[in-house]
Amino acid sequence: MSTTNGSSSKMPAKRVVTLIASATEIVCALGLEDWLVGRSHECDYPPSVQSLPVCTEVKFQTDGRSYEIDQRVKAIVEEGVSVYRVRSDVLNRLRPDVIITQTQCEVCAVSLRDVEEAVCELVESRPQIVSLHPDCLADVWEDIRRVGRALGVADRAERLVQQLQARMEAIANEAKSATKRRRAACIEWIDPLMAAGNWMPELVEMAGGIHLFGEAGKHSPFMSWDELRRADPDILLIHPCGFDIARTLEEMPVLTQRPDWGDLRAVQQKQVFVLDGNQYFNRPGPRLVESLEILAEIFHPSLFQFGHEGRGWVRFLSR
Repeated sequence: MSTTNGSSSKMPAKRVVTLIASATEIVCALGLEDWLVGRSHECDYPPSVQSLPVCTEVKFQTDGRSYEIDQRVKAIVEEGVSVYRVRSDVLNRLRPDVIITQTQCEVCAVSLRDVEEAVCELVESRPQIVSLHPDCLADVWEDIRRVGRALGVADRAERLVQQLQARMEAIANEAKSATKRRRAACIEWIDPLMAAGNWMPELVEMAGGIHLFGEAGKHSPFMSWDELRRADPDILLIHPCGFDIARTLEEMPVLTQRPDWGDLRAVQQKQVFVLDGNQYFNRPGPRLVESLEILAEIFHPSLFQFGHEGRGWVRFLSR
């Protein structure tokens, strides 16, 4: 992860709780990891943050197949209640000055409403709530700036944004030299099928590909198998939200057992890839740069070698 220069000891420290994994990574990339006093149950990067107290918990079983998980989440949402629980007793004990949450997706992490309700129960602390809402890359950059302003390091946040943008622009400019742009379908959930929206179309285009399904700045849409089959993409990228590579590989039979799986162009040309959606593509923070590097390696291996193969992505060969 990119970090900025300077010590947080030069300014009054704040007690910060981050309730979404990307926010934790933003705070750490700003060089303020020592200000963190609490995290969500999903915050796991950098690994050192895993020793922090956990301030949230999930209300449903997260094991099982993607269809089962989808049904559990839908059942909770239909009841009009939250998917996650904020542990207000832990927050009260931690006495945070700033709590960072999100309003982008109530299925991805605790919502702003959850945090506001929990804060109402706090007696000793009246923290500032900072809510992130990343729908596209421009929003991610603004969220970094928003966190920087809240923590009193606006200049540092702007430098970080410029560094990340420069790395992305360098990749995009190099990718323009490629003679071939291939059509890619990005799968963000396997059962039911969901394509990738938000910042993913931008990343695919910057990596020198053509993005099928889903629109930049809009939520990820559901899709049918027939739609996927008719589009017949050159490349198939599988990166379910919240799943690492191993978990996704366990889920792949849902796709490979379809009778016409072997008819897909991407399958026949061995252009099916499983990506670590949990650590990279589904976290709208600094490591979207590494996500772009992964895509660039896949689309144009003769131009890019960042060393992410085997860790951030693998080629899927089983038919």
